[in-house]
Amino acid sequence: MKHLKTESTESARAESGSLGFEALFLEHWASVYRILRRLVGDPEEAEDLALEAFLRLYRHNQKRPEIQNSGGWLYQVATRLGLNSIRDWKRREQYELTAGRYALEEPAQLSPAEILAQEEERQQVRLALARMNERQSQLLILRYSGFSYKEIASALNLAPASIGPLLVRAEREFEKQYRALAEEE
Repeated sequence: MKHLKTESTESARAESGSLGFEALFLEHWASVYRILRRLVGDPEEAEDLALEAFLRLYRHNQKRPEIQNSGGWLYQVATRLGLNSIRDWKRREQYELTAGRYALEEPAQLSPAEILAQEEERQQVRLALARMNERQSQLLILRYSGFSYKEIASALNLAPASIGPLLVRAEREFEKQYRALAEEE
């Protein structure tokens, strides 16, 4: 009888864990995807990174189900994955250019100058964020994704009163990095 009780308890625990994860997924998917979409600029890559973040949350919860702030943990992992993706962009770009030399080339579609300028500016912003301190990048990403100070504080495990000054410093650092990139060109 004791053996049956243990099995049913473990089964119930596994079911409630998967239900808890499903609720976290449904609650945070749109926000995580939106943040990563803005950060990396590619919808497919953003989706892959969001799925990776949720996979890591699922695996983390399997090992340590006592995580206090799953949403905050998830946003930190997602922004870290996005920033790493940006850092890897240059390496991937070089590989793709080399591989593209051997592929059939289709005639290039001309884009309006405004679209090109906007994309270049987005790329500069992404590179500036990648050069910054990780916490500062996360602060800016979450703030400009529409998160309130309270939500940012919760996601990054910071005191709500510290968010304002930290954002000011992060914005200054971003401006410094952005200008440095402009000067390098």
